Amino acid sequence: MISIPFILVNLKTYVESMGERAVKLAKIAEEVSSSLNVCIGLAPQIVDLSRVAESTKIPVFAQHIDPAPPGKFTGHVLPEAVKNCGAVGTMLNHSERRMRIADIEAAVARARQVGLYTVVFANNARVTAATAALEPDMVAVEPPELIGTGIPVSKAKPEVITNTIDLVKKVNPRIPVLCGAGITSGEDVSRALELGASGIAVASGVVKAKDPRSVLLEFAKAVRRAET
Repeated sequence: MISIPFILVNLKTYVESMGERAVKLAKIAEEVSSSLNVCIGLAPQIVDLSRVAESTKIPVFAQHIDPAPPGKFTGHVLPEAVKNCGAVGTMLNHSERRMRIADIEAAVARARQVGLYTVVFANNARVTAATAALEPDMVAVEPPELIGTGIPVSKAKPEVITNTIDLVKKVNPRIPVLCGAGITSGEDVSRALELGASGIAVASGVVKAKDPRSVLLEFAKAVRRAET
């Protein structure tokens, strides 16, 4: 269900992406994905997982899971629960929800146990390579200082992308590398793909845009151009 190049839209906890607004964004993403044949995934808040998954055919991700087993773990997010909500995968270790390396490893294993796809985030090349050793399905590098700034990593720090890809390949050449932080235009997407990224992770660039559909279309068209 996940194909490369991949666009992962993190809805975070923005007011613009809560409840029915999350469903609306999911339907927009599905429309763009279908019209241009580009794989787009969506990561809503945990409370919106079910309604979003039920309303769309695109891949839906949790923003986080805990490695806890079923039982006495009040407040934890279990991979089984996420799977039951209709999610196909989960993000892990986003800079706004960081985890210890041992917990990342355990969460990747638990996700695999229930059949969830994993995207592990990290803030630099070395940490991303370290997480690749845990054998997630995908990794994503996002310099936290650029998140939400509108300054794309592909322009401000292109070496972060190339260094990350080089290091990850040494650990496991089969793991795709996404890049994120500050992506707001098709040009940003094109540059990231030119540098070797397998796709992008984006949040405010879509969610807080005046016209999310036009932004996603621009991103998807950039992906299509890169494939030709």
